[in-house]
Amino acid sequence: MLKFTEEHEWLKVEGDVATVGITAHAAEQLGDLVFVELPEVGASFSKGDDAATVESVKAASEVYCPLDGEITEVNEAITADPALVNSDPMGAGWFFKLKLKNVSDLDDLLDESGYKELIG
Repeated sequence: MLKFTEEHEWLKVEGDVATVGITAHAAEQLGDLVFVELPEVGASFSKGDDAATVESVKAASEVYCPLDGEITEVNEAITADPALVNSDPMGAGWFFKLKLKNVSDLDDLLDESGYKELIG
């Protein structure tokens, strides 16, 4: 299942764990990324908390935690090579895996067609 936030994060959900990254639209808007700071494994976040930071040649931006949960894994590959986020934002450029506190909270997020309308 794929879900999106209005802040341009995507979530690929398997069971109660979501792989989280930024959308192609967000990566395009940011431009070429030069730095990524990821959260620590084991850290707990609430929906809307700053979970990661990205810096591009244009600006710095936060990546927000899309739902309440705990970080179970981070993608070290993007700290070594931030350009992965630009080249494959919804694949190899994922940021972290989040064990969801309440799976039912996914109902509050956008589906793909809703997200496409948002960025229209």
